[in-house]
Amino acid sequence: MAEDYQLETLAVRAGIERSQFGEHSEALYLTSSFVFKSAAQAAARFSNQEPGNIYSRFTNPTVSVFEQRLAALEGAECCVATSSGMAAILACVMGLLKSGDHIVCSAGVFGATVQLLGNIMKRFGVDTTFVSGTEIAKWQTALTPRTRLLYLETPSNPLTEVYDIAALAAVAKKAGALLVVDNVFATPVLQRPLELGADIVIHSATKYLDGQGRTLGGAVLGKREVIYEGVFGFLRTAGPTLSPFNAWVILKGLETLRIRVEAQSASALQLARWLEKQSQIERVYYPGLPSHPQYELARRQQKGPGAIVSFDVKGGKEGAWRVVDATRLLSITANLGDTKSTITHPASTTHGRITPEARAAAGIGDGLLRIAVGLEAVQDIQADLARGLGA
Repeated sequence: MAEDYQLETLAVRAGIERSQFGEHSEALYLTSSFVFKSAAQAAARFSNQEPGNIYSRFTNPTVSVFEQRLAALEGAECCVATSSGMAAILACVMGLLKSGDHIVCSAGVFGATVQLLGNIMKRFGVDTTFVSGTEIAKWQTALTPRTRLLYLETPSNPLTEVYDIAALAAVAKKAGALLVVDNVFATPVLQRPLELGADIVIHSATKYLDGQGRTLGGAVLGKREVIYEGVFGFLRTAGPTLSPFNAWVILKGLETLRIRVEAQSASALQLARWLEKQSQIERVYYPGLPSHPQYELARRQQKGPGAIVSFDVKGGKEGAWRVVDATRLLSITANLGDTKSTITHPASTTHGRITPEARAAAGIGDGLLRIAVGLEAVQDIQADLARGLGA
C-alpha cells in the first residue's frame, strides 16, 4: 500500500484490517490477552512460529494498526510503538546497546534526552559524548571504536538548529554505527529521515502525531532486522507499551496530520517574521527565516520549516518571564504539537534539570522563549505576545 498512495491517503487508510463486523473506523481492542484455539497454537504463537496476538504488553490489533500506519508514513519496514517519546528512546538504546558501548549525541536535544543518555545510561556502562550538531568534524572527532549510535533531533529543541542528516549518515556508516533521528518537530509531513540515510527514526507521538494534547505515545522505526530483533525484544520483556486506547486516539490524529502541520508551519513563518521586527527581541530562531544559520539546509532537507519558533527576549529571565506572565491566550505549558499554541521558558522547565554549563553549551539562555504555534489566528498570537513585549 505504501507504494501506491500519497502520504495524505496513507495517514487515513494505512494499516486498517477490519474485523468480521466490517467497522469503518478503526476498532479499539481493550483486552489484556488473547484466546488460542488449541495448546499447539498457543505454543506456536509464543515461539514465534505462527504470527498473531498473544498479550497486549507487546501485541494488540489497535496498536498494530498505528505501527503499520506510521511505518507507511515514514517509509519504514518496521515500527515498534511505546508508551511515550522518552520510552521510545529508552527502548532504542536499551534494545540495541550493551555495557561498554558509546553514543555521540548532538548537544541540542530535549532536556530529558540529555538526562537519559548522559546520566541514566551511564549507570549501565553506556557513555555519551555531546557535540555541536552543526559541525560534522566534531562528530567525527568524538567517534571511538566503541561508538554504536549517533543520535540527533532535527530541527532541534528548542533552538530549531537543522542538522545535515545525509552527511551524518555517511559518518555513521563509515564508523559502523547507526544514525538515529528524532523527527518530532518535522514529522513525516515535512521530513523523512530514512530517505536521507538515517537508520532509525524516533517519535514522541504525544506531539504532532496526536496533535491535540490528549495522550502519550512514542515509536521507533527502521529496518525490520534492527527494530524487531532489538527494540521489540526489549519492549516484549520490559513492557514500556503503548496502550490500545492511546493508539486509537493517535490514529485519529494521524488522519489530519498533514493539514495541521502545514497550517501551523505557515502561521509560524508569519509569526517569526513579525517577531524579527520587535524591538524587545534580540534574536529569532526559525528555519524559515533567511537569518537562520541553516536556512539553505532546511530548504533542501525539509518540505517546510515547521511550527516551532524560539526567540531571545531582552532582559534575560526577568524579561522572558514578563512576556510569559502577560499572555492571556497562549497556554503556559511545556508540551508542543497541540492545536492550541503554547509558550515555554526552556531554561527553567524542559531544560531546567540539566547543568547551567550544559544549557550554555546548547545555547539555551535565560531570555529564551519557545512558541509552539497552534491553529489560532496569527494576529491573536501576535497581540498576546505584544502585551508582554511592550510591558
